[in-house]
Amino acid sequence: MLTKRLIPCLDVKNGRVVKGIQFNNLRDSGDPVELAKQYDREGADELVFLDISATNEGRETMIEVVRSVAEQLSIPFTVGGGIKSLEDIKQILRAGADKVSLNSSAVSNPELIKEGARYFGSQCIVVAIDAKYDPVSDGFKVYTHGGHKKTDLDAVEWAQQAAAYGAGEILLTSMDCDGEKSGFNLTLTKKISEAVTVPVIASGGAGCADDFYDAFIEGKADAALAASIFHYKETSIDQVKTFLKEKGVAVR
Repeated sequence: MLTKRLIPCLDVKNGRVVKGIQFNNLRDSGDPVELAKQYDREGADELVFLDISATNEGRETMIEVVRSVAEQLSIPFTVGGGIKSLEDIKQILRAGADKVSLNSSAVSNPELIKEGARYFGSQCIVVAIDAKYDPVSDGFKVYTHGGHKKTDLDAVEWAQQAAAYGAGEILLTSMDCDGEKSGFNLTLTKKISEAVTVPVIASGGAGCADDFYDAFIEGKADAALAASIFHYKETSIDQVKTFLKEKGVAVR
């Protein structure tokens, strides 16, 4: 079995790390550079940096902040937010990122996934999917623009399309569970993990070490991402890894 990964996430707005509940009520969580240093030191497997307001504000990702964060890291680094073209991808990778995360731009222009994978390699292209339960279809719909715009896309079908276009990984966030600390959405995670052949990162809902175990075993995720429980020191990377090892889960 491939080892499972633990990934802290920095949601960045106006140069500061923020965290909310279901994409709302954001509160300050610290300096991205200092948090990056901390997570690198604590043994995180990777780090994700999402400029959460870039798309809505119609601007590019904060390159200087990305560069400052990248300088602190010895682990793989994924950056997303406001990336709309091959040139944007190139700038982010030049600033020190190992991968880019495409969300709204991938939905509006799926060819960007294909072009990015062809030019930089699939391993550099992560497609982020923000999904919310839809009672009408009894499925999960994709949302864009930081969770503000609902689309007609079914999350499972879109994950399959994104992988077919060349995405090397899916970053899957359950909007219903985000910030609730009541566990990952195992139904959604399992559906998508079983539907694609690329790695799936579960996101949204981590509240304790047990939740990571469930995401890996029941949700069949390859990696799990969390923010507030690490930012506010409710648990640590090391504590979660120790717990998982004791439960027989292979972690790095």
